[in-house]
Amino acid sequence: MALPQRTEVLVVGGGIIGLTIARELVFAGRSDVVVIDKEPELGRHASGRNSGVLHAGIYYATDSLRARSCLAGNRLMRAYCKEKGLPLLEAGKVVVARSEAELPTLEELHRRATANGARVRMIDERELAEIEPLARTTGRALHSLDTAVVDPKAVVASLREDLEASGRARVVTDCRFLALAGPASADTSAGTIGFERIVNAAGAYCDEVARAFGVGARYRLIPFKGIYRRLRRGADFPVNGNIYPVPDMRNPFLGVHFTRSAHGDVYVGPTAIPALGRENYGLLRGAGREGVRIALEDAALFVRNRKFRSVALTEPRKYVPAFFHRDAARLVKRYDPALFERAEKVGIRPQLVDWRTKELVMDFVVEAKDASVHVLNPISPAFTSSMDLARTIVREHFMTGAARGAPP
Repeated sequence: MALPQRTEVLVVGGGIIGLTIARELVFAGRSDVVVIDKEPELGRHASGRNSGVLHAGIYYATDSLRARSCLAGNRLMRAYCKEKGLPLLEAGKVVVARSEAELPTLEELHRRATANGARVRMIDERELAEIEPLARTTGRALHSLDTAVVDPKAVVASLREDLEASGRARVVTDCRFLALAGPASADTSAGTIGFERIVNAAGAYCDEVARAFGVGARYRLIPFKGIYRRLRRGADFPVNGNIYPVPDMRNPFLGVHFTRSAHGDVYVGPTAIPALGRENYGLLRGAGREGVRIALEDAALFVRNRKFRSVALTEPRKYVPAFFHRDAARLVKRYDPALFERAEKVGIRPQLVDWRTKELVMDFVVEAKDASVHVLNPISPAFTSSMDLARTIVREHFMTGAARGAPP
């Protein structure tokens, strides 16, 4: 589709955040919304490369935007998948303790989950064996009843179909945001487009787009790479839903875990390896021109931030299969590395760092300036939260008293 000369609302980024915001804008009565994406097809990056797990509000501080949007987003996404007939596995999740030292953190997860309204319960080893026969824990485990798994690419494709069927929104691919051409127009790789309002939902490039508007100057983007392995076809390794470790609560990563996909495949991963580019999916492939800058900023964080230093010292070695498999094996009663092959799926987590404090930003950040709204730090559980987060953004930044309409 060709880029029009003008639109009411321009959404930069056709990932899950951009699509759900566009959908909410249509619900709210906007009649002309344009979503642009730099790729020839949607879902090429984080929105199509994640595990598909719909989280249930277990991990996040109660007063955070992630906590407020996660469980509601989970419910909205599950309802959407049922309505559209999209793949959905509602098998829950168990969080297991690898040692007695992790039991206090398990208790803290139970407290946070309960405060956030999640349906969770502490279970003993006998109950764990009934839910996930292969899972291993020390004494107790946490059972999340509302965790589910979807097919991310199917969700993205369905949302695009919804927008285009509405007659009030268009999706233009092969169209990269380049710069502001004026106070109410943008230069793109497909031409110039005027707008009344603009939403920055550019994912791994959110910081670059924000800087064009004078927003988010204090942030730097540090990408982390998630690699997975997949159970070989026909292999015997029963995983019913999700088996997660107790995470290190100091960092926003959940650790290597097992997930049964919405199509029945079993994956283990991902890692959280500091990457050299926003699209650094290979060892060096995709490092890009920013590789040197990112490496220097990683070095600065290594010196200044003890939590980042622990990640930088432990995660890269998971490129070596023995270290990767060691983490996986600690979650289950039996594990044969030969059953798991390298998966094609590799994801990049677009993690923001507050460069004034040298601390990783632990929550979503939404900033507005003039006619622009910027969704920054779209880290996990952004996919889960997306539908509720979109409602909040449209309500707070676009609604002027008009009632929200019905879905198209």
